[in-house]
Amino acid sequence: MALSRCARQCATAPQRVISQDGLLEVDLTAMPSVHRLGHRRAQLMTYNAQLPGPVLELQPGDTVRIHFTNRLAQPTNLHFHGLHIPPTGTGDNPFLEIPPGEAWTYEFQLPANHPAGLGWYHPHYHGRVAEQVFAGLAGPLILRGDFDAIPEIQAAPEQLLVLKDFGLTRNGQVADPSPLFRRWGREGDLLTVNGQLRPDYRLTAGQLHRLRLLNASTSKIFRLTLSEHSLYLAATDGRSLAAPVAVSEVVLAPGERAEVLVLGDRAPGSYALLSQPYDRGIAKMLSEPLETAVLATFTYADTYTDTYTGADTDAAQPARSSALPKRLLPVESLPDPVATREFILDHGIDHSSGAQFIINGKAYDHSRVDTQVKLGTVEDWVIVNRASMDHPFHLHTNHFQVLARNGEPAAVRAWKDTLNLRAYETAKLRVRFADYPGETVYHCHILDHEDQGMMGVIEMQA
Repeated sequence: MALSRCARQCATAPQRVISQDGLLEVDLTAMPSVHRLGHRRAQLMTYNAQLPGPVLELQPGDTVRIHFTNRLAQPTNLHFHGLHIPPTGTGDNPFLEIPPGEAWTYEFQLPANHPAGLGWYHPHYHGRVAEQVFAGLAGPLILRGDFDAIPEIQAAPEQLLVLKDFGLTRNGQVADPSPLFRRWGREGDLLTVNGQLRPDYRLTAGQLHRLRLLNASTSKIFRLTLSEHSLYLAATDGRSLAAPVAVSEVVLAPGERAEVLVLGDRAPGSYALLSQPYDRGIAKMLSEPLETAVLATFTYADTYTDTYTGADTDAAQPARSSALPKRLLPVESLPDPVATREFILDHGIDHSSGAQFIINGKAYDHSRVDTQVKLGTVEDWVIVNRASMDHPFHLHTNHFQVLARNGEPAAVRAWKDTLNLRAYETAKLRVRFADYPGETVYHCHILDHEDQGMMGVIEMQA
């Protein structure tokens, strides 16, 4: 029997589109739409008038065909963040321009061995990325596969939480950032989960639960804790760890994802998912106070409602696991690199463009190739943040492994596609370039920084 009331706002899940017989075909429209954020009326940009956009649920080997229409008043496009697919043509093409009123069909096939995990899609039209994502354009991508077949994972009810901040004017329009916040990265005071303020989720006592977390914000970094509960990290950026790792908190920069396991091992009651204070180099500079915010609540109940599928589950029924898996999926060791490169993220002046966010002394130029690599090779990339604030580094098409931070070996081997570097931090990454030739980009995922030049072009040569 389903519960008729929630302690606060009952959590809802984004609508889903699921591939059938090896094909996911969907009409997707970027458009203005009006939504309620708490008690406020918000004029946003969304996909299919949904907040967040519909979940696209895929299987390895699927063909994906997206009939995309731009009903915005400005150009846009799509980036399939976390997918290992061609970066050219009708695939994950960051250089594509879809003008207002026009349409484009994205079509590509996922590799048959594509790992299961959580990704997302969002705009990547240079100069407009921060504005469009801040206004609401983001949607989850879920790949079902080997990770989901782990018995304890398969038995765990799952919840998808898309974390997103908004800033509104008094009349409900998306707030235009001041020149200072356009420079340092815009943030909003409305913190939402799946487009809701402080939704309430259900937990079942003695049950292992699976939380899929996505930071779909433009600039905000979330430092997450769940009151009185331990968290067990199981996957990062859509890739499995070898075994769950106990963590006291999960820090997600824009674009990062995490899969977290939670044991329902506390007394009945409601527990808060908290956004803890985090200074990415802005608060101290502006002398602004940092506060803890409640993002959502988790309430123990006799009936568990899976907010991903919408199905009600009688908590008394057996066949639900209460144990953590001892092992997940192996994380392979990459071979020795054929080259080592250094990328310096900094604030300065690109003398050819005047841009103030640069990589290796240069701002983004779509006509210039900054890095050339050979397919089938492995390289080490040393990323140096010489700035006084955080810069999350994101690479398109191929994931990487973090070998070290500030000279100290990484504690856990894991795959990533986005890595946050704090002020003056250095990280060493190992990248394998596989399968797909062509040009794509790497950039800071504080999206205002990307728009203002902190991006480079990489050419992957066959």
